[in-house]
Amino acid sequence: MPRKTVVIGGGAAGLGAAGGIKAVDPDAEVIVYTQFEDVAYSPCGIPYVHGGEIESFDKLILAGKQAYVDAGIDVHYETEVTAIDTAAKTVAVAGEGAVRYDRLVIATGFDYADPGVPGSDLDGLYYVKNIRRAAEWDKVIADTKRAVVVEASPLGVEMVTALAHRGIETHLIDPNPYPLAAMADPDIMAPVEESWRELGVHLHFNTTLEAFLGDGGRLRALKTSSGEIEAELAVVATHKTPNNRLASAAGIKLGSTGGIVVDDHMKTSAPDVWAAGDATEIPHGLTGVPLQGLTGSHAYAQGKVAGTNAGGGDRAYRAVYVPWGTPAGKWVIGGASFGEATATALGIPYVLGVAEGISRARYYPGVKKVKVKLLAEPGSLRLIGAQMVGGGEGIKERADFLAQAIRFGMTLHDLATMENVYSPAIGALNEPIVVAAQNGLADLAKKA
Repeated sequence: MPRKTVVIGGGAAGLGAAGGIKAVDPDAEVIVYTQFEDVAYSPCGIPYVHGGEIESFDKLILAGKQAYVDAGIDVHYETEVTAIDTAAKTVAVAGEGAVRYDRLVIATGFDYADPGVPGSDLDGLYYVKNIRRAAEWDKVIADTKRAVVVEASPLGVEMVTALAHRGIETHLIDPNPYPLAAMADPDIMAPVEESWRELGVHLHFNTTLEAFLGDGGRLRALKTSSGEIEAELAVVATHKTPNNRLASAAGIKLGSTGGIVVDDHMKTSAPDVWAAGDATEIPHGLTGVPLQGLTGSHAYAQGKVAGTNAGGGDRAYRAVYVPWGTPAGKWVIGGASFGEATATALGIPYVLGVAEGISRARYYPGVKKVKVKLLAEPGSLRLIGAQMVGGGEGIKERADFLAQAIRFGMTLHDLATMENVYSPAIGALNEPIVVAAQNGLADLAKKA
């Protein structure tokens, strides 16, 4: 009989896993359970619909429901899995009872961290995740005059810009001294803060949320350590935490982040059970520190690996070097591995190479500034981290390249002598990565 694989979760990891199973074993029975009305849409695009850069939520749907039927993937929408029994190899499904599996993939995703303050049950608190709810909230946003974004997480950064683009009086509160403090450096974020102020955003850093205040069950203000901020809408963008309730109750091993522990084949501690996406933790390629809550591209790739192996194939997932990037205000920021703030927090020594360059020839229309910062290991000068801010062009591509450079052990010497494309419309004569590496070597030479 065909092997039966159950996938819990219909996001990037879950659908990646389902596709991975069918690619290896076309005859496999694959059932996907999701609590939501849709699967395989891009939640990462939701802020850009709110901000007006994308015209409709329909653009975020990657494939229609019939596509999964045609692929032989049986998706059960608006259906909750309530328990996993790894000994009996069953999952308890609301309305269906106990469902047997031969193989199981857990792709339950993330939750936003509970703000842990009074008033969290008030109307007017928006958690950006479900595309159907986002369409409903967009109508609320259209009538909103004042909004507060709670925490400058990656989503928070995107929503601040989106709300400001809608002409809403926008406030940002965050307990840290600058935005994205868990992953970015203050000098990288300084231009972003400046551009937000130009958009009229009110920034409240070193500020702690104390309560949501309401009238008649509806949000009217946020109480903070710096005073009250009146608002009709609060976007709660607290950090992502793994949705590990099912795995934990089933006795599957969790790690220090709360994510499910997996090996390089995305296999969990339970027999015939794999996991992928935000519910898991993955080691950093240099430090071995477990990371949770990575990007959609990571989740999809992990799902493919989990599905391939659950389907009987053999595929490994490597430790991560985390290229990242996002628009923020009028800038685009990005990096790979880690920056100065994280290196300092982890006690990792480094030498630095910094350059400010341009995205294309200085005389070509639309030229943008680009700042590149490289971190290298003292002595060997092996690249260990990078961060960037620029006007939009090339940040993503540089982040991708620098993550590979870190992975394969390239040094400042390698980067200082690398070739680069020069074409006035798309690339400057002097590549900022090259100049940053050369500056780092020059600084070391002066100290020698």
